[in-house]
Amino acid sequence: MNRNSIRRATTCCLTAAVVLTSTPLMAHAAVSAGAGNLIAAAEEAGATEKQGTDSSATAGISKIIASSLNEEPEVTADTSIQDVQNEVPVKKSEYDDIAIAQVDNYVNVRSVAGEDGEVLGKLYNNSACTVLGTEGDWYKIHSGNVEGYIKSEFLVLGDADLAKSVGHRVADVTTQTLNVRTDANIEAELLGQVPEGEELSVIEEKDGWVKVAIEEGDGWVSSEFVDCSTHYIVAESKEEEEARLKKEEEERKAAEEAARRAAQERSGGSSGSSGSSGGGSSAGSSRSYAPPSGGNGQAVANYACQFVGNPYVWGGTSLTNGADCSGFVMSVYAAFGVGLPHSSSALQGVGYGVSADAMQPGDIVCYSGHVGIYVGNNTIVHASTEATGIKYTSPANYRAIVAVRRIF
Repeated sequence: MNRNSIRRATTCCLTAAVVLTSTPLMAHAAVSAGAGNLIAAAEEAGATEKQGTDSSATAGISKIIASSLNEEPEVTADTSIQDVQNEVPVKKSEYDDIAIAQVDNYVNVRSVAGEDGEVLGKLYNNSACTVLGTEGDWYKIHSGNVEGYIKSEFLVLGDADLAKSVGHRVADVTTQTLNVRTDANIEAELLGQVPEGEELSVIEEKDGWVKVAIEEGDGWVSSEFVDCSTHYIVAESKEEEEARLKKEEEERKAAEEAARRAAQERSGGSSGSSGSSGGGSSAGSSRSYAPPSGGNGQAVANYACQFVGNPYVWGGTSLTNGADCSGFVMSVYAAFGVGLPHSSSALQGVGYGVSADAMQPGDIVCYSGHVGIYVGNNTIVHASTEATGIKYTSPANYRAIVAVRRIF
């Protein structure tokens, strides 16, 4: 086939492509490809075919046009591997579709892309959502249990650094007792142990090992025994907001009532000095302790401070003979008639949340795999480690604070 024949065939095919479809996508793709490029490619294909038939050249041109339209050409028996252009797909980052709210307080999620849409929920500042699509200057998003529309000006999309800064990478412990080591090696020295079900902050991940934060310091665990994921604050639906506010109010009233009953029982009973769980012959059990008095956060803090110097015991709940961090918090609050879980991760969901800059005495301060009680003056009291026992630590943010929960 000569050059003129190829030009005529290419022109016909291009004309047919435009006539057969009037969609902007098709027209744009054909124009973007460039007639000159198509002709040059067609000549190369014709030279390669060696068949000398019009049908072979036409088939080659069809494949080139299909390629220009980002369509897969049909693979036939006489199509060589070199004829099929397999583009390497661009690998998407996990943050490409993540948008972060950047607002003063919150932005409403609406049922339609417009200010007149019904409010379905709220996306608070630095909360995350997945962008599903766009409609004008609105994003269709999904976050938590809410799916709706947010004006794009209130969201920052695809910013990996921002997403990482507001996200919280965690490792959920999936084995009964997780060994945390000083290095990413099974022969490395044991730094500490963490029970199953705890949630640890992730610092680094490499070669089957995860660096996590625990009270004893930062150490390494095998990725085989943890499940890693990124946690974001997500949208809250109207129903969830109403349920949360109702629950918080009920918990406040229940705590106040429990404290009132405890105070009545103490005023009508003996003024003895035990007030702690456990017995035995440890140094802590030989001391005397004032019973809990009052029914507010300051009373909790005052009571907890009496046990400074007593031992840390992994899994323990005795304020005198030994408790671990969550056992200490649980037992202190038990003296005020409040039942709490024996798990530092579970304690992140009790009571109601307050910001770290609004902490008051008695608040439960949660860290990665650890927990303590705020006593004021930027100080916590906590069952720290076997080496230190129950002690004070200041400042309260000596480690990254995950949550602060208030009971009273």
